[in-house]
Amino acid sequence: MNAKAEKKLITVAHSPDSDDAFMFYGLATNKLETDGLKFEHTLKDIQSLNEDAKNGVFDVTAISFHAYAYLADKYALLPHGASIGDKYGPIVVAKEHYKPEDIPNLKIAIPGELTSAFLALKIYNQAFEYVVVPFDKIIDYVQKGKADAGLLIHEGQLFYKQMGLSKVLDLGEWWFEKTGLPLPMGGNVIKRDLGAELMRKISKCLHKSIKYSLDNREDALAYAMQFARDMPPELADRFVAMWVNDLTLDYGERGREGVKRLLQEGFEKGIIPHRVEVDFVE
Repeated sequence: MNAKAEKKLITVAHSPDSDDAFMFYGLATNKLETDGLKFEHTLKDIQSLNEDAKNGVFDVTAISFHAYAYLADKYALLPHGASIGDKYGPIVVAKEHYKPEDIPNLKIAIPGELTSAFLALKIYNQAFEYVVVPFDKIIDYVQKGKADAGLLIHEGQLFYKQMGLSKVLDLGEWWFEKTGLPLPMGGNVIKRDLGAELMRKISKCLHKSIKYSLDNREDALAYAMQFARDMPPELADRFVAMWVNDLTLDYGERGREGVKRLLQEGFEKGIIPHRVEVDFVE
């Protein structure tokens, strides 16, 4: 048999956001030697990915760390590929000039109950009313007065002011003041039943892809731009720089500690019903 026929197919799923697309550029465009593996990419919004992961749909998938609490039995965390904000994170924005202490009285549009942004907001305060809205419709929803405030997890973090909204609370800033740690949003996980050897092999390919993108930033950015929902290139560049950085290549001690602390606080506050074992593929 020829070697081509024997390539092992690995299904990979991630969001169409510019930061995810940037990370997977090397793999998605076949720029890398993949050691006998063939990667098939599926793009879905993060809420759908979280739901799919609960059912073990893909071999490798991007997920919210909040969702990891409910799928740690099926998946292990890869040691790279995370979106972690150091002193910045999801932002609560509103048309009115509310203060953080107003949050319990607000109806807030959130991007999904399994998102890490929602978990962080619930750790901050659990008393608010909320409505789930697709993440890219949240600004519009708040502008139209359908909710008092919105929880932004994507590019809107950079241009909400131009849309006439003001900041109520930056959860990443608050988290850093509270813990001294970065706030982890999303990571990549891999199916445990692939076995240790294959997990390591896949992990190596994904690490290579992130490094390749950071080394070939301009090309990777041009590729990611097709997913950037009408964003000007300089804005996409800023957004990618926020969420694809040194902590993406390797969590490091602080990054890992941030993940553990987020899930531990979620458990202690009664938001997550059980303790979560956080383990990484080494």
